Formats: sequence, C-alpha cells, structure tokens
Amino acid sequence: MSVTLVKGQKISLAKEGGGALTKVVMGLGWDAVQPKKGFLGSLFGRGQTTIDLDASCALFDQNKQPVDFVWFRQLQSRDGSIVHTGDNLTGEGEGDDEQIIVDLSRVPPDVIYLVFTVNSFRGQTFNEVENAFCRLEDCSTGKELARYTLSGGGDYTAMIMAKLYRHQGEWKMHALGEPTNGQVVEQLLPAMQAGL
Repeated sequence: MSVTLVKGQKISLAKEGGGALTKVVMGLGWDAVQPKKGFLGSLFGRGQTTIDLDASCALFDQNKQPVDFVWFRQLQSRDGSIVHTGDNLTGEGEGDDEQIIVDLSRVPPDVIYLVFTVNSFRGQTFNEVENAFCRLEDCSTGKELARYTLSGGGDYTAMIMAKLYRHQGEWKMHALGEPTNGQVVEQLLPAMQAGL
C-alpha cells in the first residue's frame, strides 16, 4: 500500500517483511493550468499552455557537497547507478512525465543524500502548474511505495521535492516540498544544501 506523504514526513524504504529495496523509480508528473474557456479566452488567443518542467537528482556526500547531477543534459550518473529516462517538454499525458531510476545497491558509499528537484526550464512559475507530484516505486514489484502531491501554486520556478538518504545502513525518504527559484539544477544548489 502506498503512503501519501505530507511535507516534512519521513518513511523507511525497508521492504515489508524485511530486506532492503535495491532499485526504485522516482516518478514526477505535472500538468499545465488550462486557461479559462469562453469569449475572452478566444478573443485573446489563449490556447492550451505547455510547461517544460525538468526532474533532476543531485548526489551529495556526508559534508553536503555535490558529487554528481542527473538531469536532462546528463541522463546518467558517472557511476551508472542513477538514470534519467528523458526530457518531457510539455507535461502532457497521464502518469509520470519524467522518471529517474535509482539502483540503490550501486550508489557509491560516499553518497549519503539523493535530492530530487523539479524546475521550470522556461521560467514559468508554479502558478501555471497543477497536479504536480513525485512518487517512489519499487522496480522489482512495480508497487508504488510513496507519493507526495504538491498543493497550490506559487510564484517560484522550482521545487525541492524529496530526498533519499542513508541512515544507520538503511535508505529513507523525506518529503521536502520546498519552493525556490532556478531554471536549471545547478541554480538550486543552495536550496538543496539547506534541506540536507
């Protein structure tokens, strides 16, 4: 059964019945807020809007220093443990718009934190985004483990969604939901480090 997370909530990623997860998918999704229909909408030519949000994963060491980034310009971590499945430029369609696959068993031991972010590449704010979520799925079973849904928009261009982190030999997930600004993952570095 999936856990619906609220901002600040933490969960263990240990499997039910014992053992640890080895491979997970962090799926991120969103929709563009649709303009109001009617006379004024057609008069001013406001058709369907698209939003180019980008999902990224930053890897940090125990000193909260970045080790690597996985995003649309680098679809795989240097060690191969984390893979981005590709860039979605519109947010259209059902389900995950972008996915990042993490082989937890292969993440280098010096990497303590994996931070997942979403940013608006074209600088549109989250006032123009609806139905944004991140969810964690067990790759071996296809079972959704946790889901964090953003409520409401805001005048910001990025969101620090969640982090996976090692704690006493076990991976845990922490729903962050911290708004910030930036159009590419490197610009989010100070906000990510503040959440570690």
